[in-house]
Amino acid sequence: MLLVLGLYLSTAVYGAPTCPEGLTSENGQCSDDNECAWMFPICGLNAECHNTPGSYYCTCHTGYSSAKGRFTAEDSQCRDINECWEGKDKLCDSSQICTNTLGSYKCLCRDGFREDHRGDHACNDVDECVESPSVCGPRGTCRNTPGSYTCSCPEGFRNHGNNRGPCEDVDECIESPSACGQNGICTNTPGSYTCSCPEGFRKHGNNSRSPCKDVDECKEDGTICGPNGTCNNTPGSYTCSCLAGFRNNLSGSCEDVDECEENRPNCGPHGTCKNRPGTFACECPKGFKSKGNKAPCEDINECERGNICGSPLGGNCTNTNGSYVCECGPGYSNYGNHQGKCTKLACDGYDAEGPKEKAAGGLGRLWAKMRQNCEGLSKGKGQSSHAAGHGLLEDMLTGTDEFLSSGENMADGSKVTGLLTMMEKAMMLIGPQLKQNRTKMESQHTEAELAVNRGEAPPTGPVILATDNASFKTSWEIAAGNRTYPGFTVAALVSYRSLNSTPHSSFKALRAEMEANRSREVQEEQEEARRVEVRLEMASNVVTACVSNPDTHSLPQPVTLTLRHTQENNESAGLSYTCVFWDRDVWSQRGCVKVVSNSTHTVCSCYHLSSFAVLMALYDIKHTFELRLLTWVGLAVSLACLLLCILTFGLCRSIRGTRTTIHLHLSLCLFLADLIFLCGISRTQQPGCGVVAGLLHYFFLAAFSWMLLEGVQLYRMVVLVFHSSLRPTHMMAAAYGTPLAIVTLSAIAYPQGYGTHQHCWLSLERGFIWAFFGPVCVIIFLNAFFFLITLWKLAEKLTSLNPDLSNLQKIRSYTVTAVAQLCVLGGMWMFGCFMFQSVVMVYLFTILNSLQGALIFIMHCLMSKPVREEYAKFLRGICTPEKRYTDFTSNPSSNSSQQPLRSHQSTGQSQL
Repeated sequence: MLLVLGLYLSTAVYGAPTCPEGLTSENGQCSDDNECAWMFPICGLNAECHNTPGSYYCTCHTGYSSAKGRFTAEDSQCRDINECWEGKDKLCDSSQICTNTLGSYKCLCRDGFREDHRGDHACNDVDECVESPSVCGPRGTCRNTPGSYTCSCPEGFRNHGNNRGPCEDVDECIESPSACGQNGICTNTPGSYTCSCPEGFRKHGNNSRSPCKDVDECKEDGTICGPNGTCNNTPGSYTCSCLAGFRNNLSGSCEDVDECEENRPNCGPHGTCKNRPGTFACECPKGFKSKGNKAPCEDINECERGNICGSPLGGNCTNTNGSYVCECGPGYSNYGNHQGKCTKLACDGYDAEGPKEKAAGGLGRLWAKMRQNCEGLSKGKGQSSHAAGHGLLEDMLTGTDEFLSSGENMADGSKVTGLLTMMEKAMMLIGPQLKQNRTKMESQHTEAELAVNRGEAPPTGPVILATDNASFKTSWEIAAGNRTYPGFTVAALVSYRSLNSTPHSSFKALRAEMEANRSREVQEEQEEARRVEVRLEMASNVVTACVSNPDTHSLPQPVTLTLRHTQENNESAGLSYTCVFWDRDVWSQRGCVKVVSNSTHTVCSCYHLSSFAVLMALYDIKHTFELRLLTWVGLAVSLACLLLCILTFGLCRSIRGTRTTIHLHLSLCLFLADLIFLCGISRTQQPGCGVVAGLLHYFFLAAFSWMLLEGVQLYRMVVLVFHSSLRPTHMMAAAYGTPLAIVTLSAIAYPQGYGTHQHCWLSLERGFIWAFFGPVCVIIFLNAFFFLITLWKLAEKLTSLNPDLSNLQKIRSYTVTAVAQLCVLGGMWMFGCFMFQSVVMVYLFTILNSLQGALIFIMHCLMSKPVREEYAKFLRGICTPEKRYTDFTSNPSSNSSQQPLRSHQSTGQSQL
């Protein structure tokens, strides 16, 4: 405006026409001035200028407004219109927010929405749960909402504000300090918490968040403070109130106070302080006493008790500090025990000039030693006799060995009685002199164990003594008896290893009694009464059991003895064990009962004491008719048949050969064996029983040896055809020499094995019977092997293209007869192995023994055609004496029949 005004003034001054406002002078004329063109922007940036003649006006652009609709620059100006305010929510939808701009507005997507650029730019909801999986954290659960989302948190978790944001763990231990109770220990865990209780507190319930409550230790464990304390419960613990003499230890319980260590009470020079629960006491040794439990110990005058050393005449008491000494007068002794009562000695009981059994068998020296020892004690020289007692025991055992080493002493019952009587008296003299309470000593043939119990009062309780082969069980009450107690009690057990036999007369009365009892039992069980013979044998070692009680003939309670058998045998119908004792030269079972028995031991219960043993009773029922008749008849038939075989094989020249020689000697050995068996098998009481057993052993082995040679010969005939025959000298040496060597070695190794108490045959002890059965088994095995090979080769030859049938068939018949012979003789000894242990086996053995002679005669004589022809010629010669021949010869037919079987010198084939 100023410019226009200036132009106008200049025109007026210099003579130009003056134009009205809005017009300009041009060429002296006033023309319209377009203010919108030369005065831009005269309306401002937000308005539009409209030129008018001589003037102009302004209008606001869209989105702008002024106070006037049309205006000039001086009047007004265009201001921006806030469409969002004026249009409010009508301009944008609910998912958008209106934003004003200069001259216009914009619809922007709200939070949680996103503009869709593909279409109309609408705002779509954003699914934060998918796009941001962890928006609620690992524990939270996200749920989408229009423009937003919500987070659901599990128990123990939460988010901060409007259910949005990650779920975080709630620390219950901080927010709820008393969650575990006043005494519990809270430990936060993800989403929860746990409660742990300190010592002395316990949860009430199985929940890990249960609160902790105090444990009343006094109620739960009434002995927690011990018997000498009182328990007081406290929160989380307890206290113990101790009685006098007790105090709390580190664990809180009440322990005893050792007053002997802390207070050192005075118990005197001989007393000993002994701590006791809550107190102490002075313990006094033997010979001292205390006026009170806590007073010093003072000496006891034992001599004031009266007769402590025995009768006033026998012993004098002298008091010592803590003890006393008994001095015995002449004729009295306490056996070296200074506190023992003095007892009167009767040394006359050890006089060697007494009964005959005392001096029998060279025992007089031992009786003299006992008398000497007794007299030494009586004169007061035995006050320290422990060494003398031990030496006397050694002398007794050594002297007993000398007695037992002489077998002749066992043949006299009085000598056995002398030995056993001497041993009983010796044990009672030696026992009180031994220093040890238990003494065990053994020698070559004897073993002894002694037990001594000393004291002022009689002992009580069980006492058991044992040796290698026996044990003895009784009581100290039985051993001491009811008489005046001398201050000691002795029990002894002596075992004699070599006293395994006693005179036959010692069994006589017992055998008669047992035979009578057994016969009655058999008569009750069987219709026909048969006499029973009892054979008694020592089944254990003899033992002597004795005690210091002199009255042992009838005991109020039984004693028990367990005796070991010398050989293992089980009881059976024909064998039993009997408990016996030695009663003046004989064995008796009076007062003794067998409790139990097995193959190794027998337990005996007896109401008296003496020397004991276990007898093995063998009951043989005498089949006086059947068995004897069968034995005599069967063996007579067998001997007759064998004798015919011997004559046939020895006299018939036509059948002589290697095989005939074998049969001759086989029959001869069996004949001699059966003859000896018939005459001597039962002669057990005669000195020649061992010889009979040896001869039977030899001849039966020889018979089996000849059977082995027959198998070898048949094997050579079939398998080794081109070998020469067995030489007679070689056969004699093998068949008679080998058995002789076996019998000789067996007799040297165990001469007692020939002859038993039952029969004159080989003993079963130490396996000696295998000196016969061992070689027999070897021979049977070898023969079986040879016979199998022979039969196999025969089968091959018989199936060949050109068999020599005559030879092969005869060899086959010879083999079959040899096998049958081996089966009969071998089977017989299978039963003979047990013939003396069972009556049935005796019958079977006797039957087979009688059959073997008849079988050999039938197979080798009657079944042989040449032999039958010789028998026929012999019988015809007897019937027609004028045609008698001087010798048995074979006819041409028999010679021709035998000719193919004879060997030729050129071939070396075996002769039959």
